[in-house]
Amino acid sequence: MIVTVHQPAYIPWLGYFEKIMRSDVYVFLDSVQYESRSFINRNKIKTPSGAIWLSIPVKSKGHRDSSMLDTQINNELMWKEDHLKSIYLNYKRAPRFEECYTKLEQLYKNDYELLADLCYDHLLFWLNELGVQKKIIRSRELNIHSKKSDLILDINKSLQASQYISGALGKGYLEEEKFKAENIEIIYQDYKHPVYPQLWGEFIPYMSIIDFWMNTDDVSIIDGGTQNGLV
Repeated sequence: MIVTVHQPAYIPWLGYFEKIMRSDVYVFLDSVQYESRSFINRNKIKTPSGAIWLSIPVKSKGHRDSSMLDTQINNELMWKEDHLKSIYLNYKRAPRFEECYTKLEQLYKNDYELLADLCYDHLLFWLNELGVQKKIIRSRELNIHSKKSDLILDINKSLQASQYISGALGKGYLEEEKFKAENIEIIYQDYKHPVYPQLWGEFIPYMSIIDFWMNTDDVSIIDGGTQNGLV
């Protein structure tokens, strides 16, 4: 059993999906503390002037001390309209714009109070668009309350994992000896970002899934060649 775990992310980059594609089970880590200035509520799209952020505003009062499960979206701001307008203006010349943009308009009609719920439903949308079918578990369903490395270890133990795919930053906090003691192999992601057709000049990697999705339907390049990208 290959498991990967990641916090919620708004319109994630390709490496996020590569981890899911390489796993048997993906744990949507929505029971941890919200991190400001992260990719949980924002990501980048490409414009003629370079990359810009699309950010979901959250209600700031107390969010630094609350979990993802309590982080509320500030829907008093017209963020959905702003995001759709930015996507329209910067991708209306993209090869797949006509078939893709109408789907986004439908997706953004849905209203959410909580950021984690939006990210979860949006993730299901993106996985469907990519044709990726994996078992997904929200961490809140597991009722595990340990922290940091122990949290990841306990999640893997509860799912009887034999391998855990970690992001590269996991090298800084995972207690590898504890995983070895449980016969769980840690595989660190070392993602080699693919180059695909892209608008607006020189290729810029690490954009939101929207950039890839608007420009190509060649899903195979997301994880093609990553046999050497997992170490």
